[in-house]
Amino acid sequence: MIHLVLVEPEIPQNTGNIARSCALSGAKLHLIRPLGFSLEEKQLKRAGLDYWDKLEIEVHDSLEAFLQIYGDHPLYLITTKAKKTVYECHYEEEVFLLFGKETAGLPPQLHERYKEHRLRIPMLEKQGLRSLNLSNAAAVVLYEVWRQRNFT
Repeated sequence: MIHLVLVEPEIPQNTGNIARSCALSGAKLHLIRPLGFSLEEKQLKRAGLDYWDKLEIEVHDSLEAFLQIYGDHPLYLITTKAKKTVYECHYEEEVFLLFGKETAGLPPQLHERYKEHRLRIPMLEKQGLRSLNLSNAAAVVLYEVWRQRNFT
């Protein structure tokens, strides 16, 4: 199974778009609090359309709570700070793809603990350009993992 993990997401539209991608690909969505929005927020629901009931979702009260349950599973940090790209990795049968919040990325303690499991999406290096939008980045990585599995 593919698990897509959002650590403290801030923008409801991004999370709604990601939820829709998860529903359409069969990935499980994990949301780690604090969230920058309510799960009942109109923008979140609108972005996810009518896919919410077709989505497997798990909400965790904190990063520590998530790691207590899943910390020993194959976790990959998607970050601009990695050397290896998402296309250079062969993913395990059960994989967790972690994305950080829009304004700050993933917390430093995750970078330290999973130093060897950091991956990046290739991008041009131009002054002032930092990264893809969170929902676009999640879709790129999710579909690469799914592609490696022949979309099964």
